[in-house]
Amino acid sequence: MERRIFGIETEFGCLVRDEKAGTPERVVEEVKNHCFYQKKWGLIDLHARDYSFEPARSGGFLINGGRLYIDAVGDHEEYATPECTDIFDACRYYKAGQWIVQGLLNDLGLADVASFHNNSVDHYGGHTFGCHENYLVEMQDEDFFRASFNYLLPFLVTRQIFAGVGRVGGHRLNFSSMKNSVMTISDYDVDYQWVSNFYGVEIDPTIDFQLSQRADHIVKTISSRVRFNRAIINPKWDSYYNFSNLHRLHILYGEGNMSDYATALKVGTTSAALTLVEDGLLGTEVEIRDPLETLRSVSRDPTWKWQVKRKSGGTISAIDLQRIYLAAAQKRLAGTDEQMDWVLREWESTLDALEKDPMSLYKKLDWVAKRKIYQEFIDSEGVSWQDEVLQSLDIEYHNVNPAQSLFYALEEQGEMERLIPHAEIAAAVVEPPQNTRAKARAQIINKLIASKSRDYVIDWDLVYLAKNRHLDLKNPFETYEKEAESFGKTI
Repeated sequence: MERRIFGIETEFGCLVRDEKAGTPERVVEEVKNHCFYQKKWGLIDLHARDYSFEPARSGGFLINGGRLYIDAVGDHEEYATPECTDIFDACRYYKAGQWIVQGLLNDLGLADVASFHNNSVDHYGGHTFGCHENYLVEMQDEDFFRASFNYLLPFLVTRQIFAGVGRVGGHRLNFSSMKNSVMTISDYDVDYQWVSNFYGVEIDPTIDFQLSQRADHIVKTISSRVRFNRAIINPKWDSYYNFSNLHRLHILYGEGNMSDYATALKVGTTSAALTLVEDGLLGTEVEIRDPLETLRSVSRDPTWKWQVKRKSGGTISAIDLQRIYLAAAQKRLAGTDEQMDWVLREWESTLDALEKDPMSLYKKLDWVAKRKIYQEFIDSEGVSWQDEVLQSLDIEYHNVNPAQSLFYALEEQGEMERLIPHAEIAAAVVEPPQNTRAKARAQIINKLIASKSRDYVIDWDLVYLAKNRHLDLKNPFETYEKEAESFGKTI
């Protein structure tokens, strides 16, 4: 792979099946506390990372280099992978997050009454929650990169043909019934207002099934304030985590894939597309008229023809638009290494299969697997797409508990392709990547846990101890092993 850092943040939905377990807020709090205080899988934050949304003790860094914390909404357990340079490592640590939260539920004896779900939509309440991707991008000129979003957005809104997780039904945002005005929003110093409080959300009965769980809820292409302006891209140019001319690109429009194959293909192809943007290798041939309209129309197209309106006029299929990116990536990146060659090969074969027969990909792509089993259920039980049983199946597909999950049942039966061996996921629960700064961070965390020290501040790029002892971890590509070993002697 080209030199790049990846990371994935997952907001796990919490479903409580027995009122004796308490509220979802109580469950996520118990899980977080068990992780840091009893299990010792990390160090709780003793400081507030954000006064409003991440107060002290709302989460912390883990011994695998990632983070576990309570999302600002309060009823989501959120997990962020450590920094990865390898797409399969990104998949390992992404899956490790699911194993971590499920393991904590098991330890607490809550697995039968509560569950975590790697999905991105609440069918009943109309809420959506994210699975966000982070990519380190090279940006010599901010203006150039902003202009290049015109070339990146078409890729992002059409990659759902292989990266979409699928969902039963749809939602509509009722803009005419806004509960709060823009002037009200502006009165807040921070983004206290949530989309669900700003836009009316209602069920759209005209949709049986669509590719994306998030498409109905995205209202902006690019936005820095995302609490009430859910966007495809949330730039982080002002982030102090940036290093040299490398900057964090935060992709909000993402979904909780269960399939290893879909996850790896999503991260790998997006990285390839970003290389094309960085190198200025894309032009007007990929520009489309309206990214937001395309996002929804592709997701909702029952014919699977996925026609996209071009900015220059006329239309192009989402498959053929993806082929433009693929051809440019093949020319620029073929032969880079085995991993990129895998991405290019699978990208092409997936597009070919989508063109010939999308259902042939039922063992690889989440939306196809769902569409297949839901249609089989409808045919056998004589129910309609509007039946609430289908919504329940949709939720249980994303259950991270192997004993309850529809996805894991399919995987166990050989009906879903497994790329990452379970032994590697188990290792990723407690061990950091070996080629990024996460290795040093994990080393220091283990040392601090053993010492029972209570004087520390840990962040992605810094470890600080009392008496002005600190270790800078500015370069995400460095492992800082020697520095961490020396620093650990002061603990």
